[in-house]
Amino acid sequence: MAFSCLESTHYLFVGLGNPGPRYAMTRHNVGYRTANALASHMGVAFKEEKRCQALVAKAKYKMATLHLMLPVTFMNLSGIAIKNYIDFYQLPLKEIVVIHDDIAIPFSQMRFKTMGGAGGHNGLKSISHHLQTDVYTRLRIGIGHPRDKNLAEYVLENFSEEEEESLTTAIVLARDLLLRIVEEGVSKVMSQVNCVLPSSSQKKIEIEKSIDLTKPFK
Repeated sequence: MAFSCLESTHYLFVGLGNPGPRYAMTRHNVGYRTANALASHMGVAFKEEKRCQALVAKAKYKMATLHLMLPVTFMNLSGIAIKNYIDFYQLPLKEIVVIHDDIAIPFSQMRFKTMGGAGGHNGLKSISHHLQTDVYTRLRIGIGHPRDKNLAEYVLENFSEEEEESLTTAIVLARDLLLRIVEEGVSKVMSQVNCVLPSSSQKKIEIEKSIDLTKPFK
């Protein structure tokens, strides 16, 4: 039996990645890490939802319910977990944001996208296949381009120590952008992020000034 979430505003934030310690710090898991950062910030813990093949945490923020998801299907089958979850909770596609790594964007920079192809990303291919649409919001986080390296090997590499320093800041910024979506809507946040890409320090200042990071009630 499905559970209806239609009586209030709900957002599903899905961090893409692969489960297990082997993959925890790899380039492909930057989506996982962002969702984890948001859960930690909100003071909530992930719990297994076997029916959806995912780890899920829920929190309240600005009168909205946030559903934070980490599919445990492995990256290439991410769409199964998302489809199962939105069907059970009857969540509208317009309230879904998928957070994922992107080699086409400079390292630690971000872009939003609300429709379009998967760009070779197998997790997005699975999501579009199972949802039968490519119209859903993505927060794309740049992990750098592999250049001459094998792509499959590159995305499963850990970040270098130097990269980790910048990535930590980028993940916090991505986390805060998700909360801004709840406050301001996808269109407004996307227009600001996609039009201007200031340095990490500038972005941090701008976001901190524009968002109220009040703890949610439980």
